[in-house]
This record gives sequence, C-alpha cells and structure tokens, in this order.
Amino acid sequence: MSYQRVLLKLSGEALADRESRQGLDPECVASIARQIVHVARLGVEVAVVVGGGNILRGSKVAGKTAARASADYMGMLGTVINALALSDALEQLGQDTRVLTAIEIAKVAEPFVRRRALSHLAQGRVVILAGGTGNPFFTTDTAAALRATELSCEVLLKGTKVDGVYTADPKRDPRAQRYARISFDEAINKNLKVMDATALTLCRDQKLPINVFSIFKKDALQRVIVGEDEGTLVHV
Repeated sequence: MSYQRVLLKLSGEALADRESRQGLDPECVASIARQIVHVARLGVEVAVVVGGGNILRGSKVAGKTAARASADYMGMLGTVINALALSDALEQLGQDTRVLTAIEIAKVAEPFVRRRALSHLAQGRVVILAGGTGNPFFTTDTAAALRATELSCEVLLKGTKVDGVYTADPKRDPRAQRYARISFDEAINKNLKVMDATALTLCRDQKLPINVFSIFKKDALQRVIVGEDEGTLVHV
C-alpha cells in the first residue's frame, strides 16, 4: 500500500447531474461512495473535502444578488449539502462516517476540530469536511490543501473529470499529452490549473504531493492508492 492516510478533494460537479451539472445525481454520489468504501476497507484512512459548485457557486452570485463575502458563505452551505449526501451514501454501504464543518451547524454536523478529526480517522471513519476554510475569499481547493496539511495526510487526491494534468485541454487539442509527473514549480509557471495558486503554493511549501485523476474512471481511486500509474503526480 502506497498511502495510509489521504485527503480526497471532490468538486461539487462530481456529485451533480452529468448534463445540467447542477443538483445531486444519486447514482454519481453512490458510485463515488463505493470507490471510497473500497479504499477504506483496505485500511486507508480517508478524509474528504467537498466543493459546492453544483448547489451554488459564490463567484457567480457575488456582486449581483449578494456581496462577495455573503456569496461565499452561501457556497459553503452548498458544501454542507453535498457532505451530508455523501455521508448518507457511505453509511448505506456500511461505512461509518462523520461530517465536520468549518462553520458551525450543530444540528447536522460536528464543528471541525483537528484532534477530533484525527480521532475519527484512527477509528476507521471516513471524515467528510465541509464549509471550506470557514472564511470567504478562499476556495475549497485551498481548504483541501489546508486540511490535508493539518491532518498529516500523505497525499492530496484531486478527483476530477479528466484523468490527469495535460499539456493542453484534451477536449480541444487532440495532441494534448498527459503528464505522469510534474513539479509544483512547472505546474505554476505553465499555469496548468491543477488547483488554485494558493492551494498549490501551500502544498509545495509543505511538500505535500497532489495526484490529479478522474473520479469517474473505474477503480482509479484504488489504483492511485496502491501506487499504480494513474493520473498525474504533482511533486516538489
């Protein structure tokens, strides 16, 4: 086994209806839950950070119907909806979970406390982290980098729609080639959009590798965990 404790970053779109990219698709949620359960049963400690773009993307609301800070808080609430949906899907498969949020919503989730999160992981629970960083102006990519660092995860796994980082958009350029490995500095200098700049810089400074892979590809998460050539590894 290559990793013992990982953080999986999921965008809200990963849980959404494939056509509208909005709301929650029960089959998408269940499919991702099955992948996570498979990995957890291998003995890997799994934390998950979820985005909320399928519910509401704060950047699209900001300046139109709400101030930027308020719009970002709305987006954080969207991540809580996604976290609860994923938690229930995991529990239905027999996997114990805990939802921890950066903004307190006592009726539905525990507040994020580092030691509490570590305790849940040690007891074999999948810890789902919602609410971003708890602060406006920061993305859930940054929240993932922060939580992975706080929880001493060995790698940050970014589950996306594509199977890695490419030299160009593979949908637009048939000549685009996938990187098997790439350094943080090269990813930043080439503006490859692996994650936002704040998240990339934090991971680079903390020497926390990122593996970008397709969450929709069958068994891809497991292959990343066991160290097979899957996705793109971004490293120092």
